[in-house]
Amino acid sequence: MQILVTSASGANGNGYGSVLSFDLDGTPRGTFSADPRITDPRGLATSADRKLLHVNSGSDRILALNAAGEIVRDTGEIQGLNAGGGNLAPDGRHLVGLRSARTIAAFAADLSGAPQHVLPAGVVPFPRGFASAEDGAIYLASGIGPGGDGENNIAVFDAHGASLTPRFITDDSVSPLDLTIAPNGNIVVSSEFPFRAPDASASIREYDRVTGKLVRVFTPPSGVGFHQPRGLRFGPDGHLYCVARDSVVAFDFGDGRFLDSVVHMPRLNGQALIFFPQLAE
Repeated sequence: MQILVTSASGANGNGYGSVLSFDLDGTPRGTFSADPRITDPRGLATSADRKLLHVNSGSDRILALNAAGEIVRDTGEIQGLNAGGGNLAPDGRHLVGLRSARTIAAFAADLSGAPQHVLPAGVVPFPRGFASAEDGAIYLASGIGPGGDGENNIAVFDAHGASLTPRFITDDSVSPLDLTIAPNGNIVVSSEFPFRAPDASASIREYDRVTGKLVRVFTPPSGVGFHQPRGLRFGPDGHLYCVARDSVVAFDFGDGRFLDSVVHMPRLNGQALIFFPQLAE
């Protein structure tokens, strides 16, 4: 198993503009794939059988890579796609946050065909992370966009895209950047509040799955660098991982303890992370 991280580039963060690989102890393994179709990548997800890695590329295409880092499926350029986060739907489809269209779209499991909107266009001012519950309900983090427009909220929709809760949380200290569903069913978001402020407070926040009330706040100890948190994932060990600027940090989700800064890499500018099988050696 390895940790894969997308690193933004250029105007979006002056990072590496690629998918980077790390051993579980944080040792860098280099670039996962050198294919030029991967540019300024964002969201990551796996296929339902976990044999393929889906990458949302800044070249307005979705790519599927095998464990060797070889591209085996390519949607081709989709004009104006502007894909953000990626996730796996309960039915195996690849879900993509569309930053320009302000919604979520679905690709077939094999990435064939045109994307289909799961939610109406413009459903939130700026979509951030999202995840599907086992019953198909979609939790969508509505954050602040690069231009400063947006809101700090989580909206909830049923499996058919109908609104269930337009404002799931009431939290005056959150600006969500990614969202995941914990093993206990609660909703977990990474937050930088106020967004892009020089003195922004970085945290990971857990909300009750029924009431939306704040349950816990995860932060590293004072002195541990934790800035611009983005992608969230639960690892095979059950721990909660978050990629941030220059690092990937880990928490014991059971008791909330900070465990370690697993990855240290200047200019990482991480956007998403995922655990993916290594090619057998």
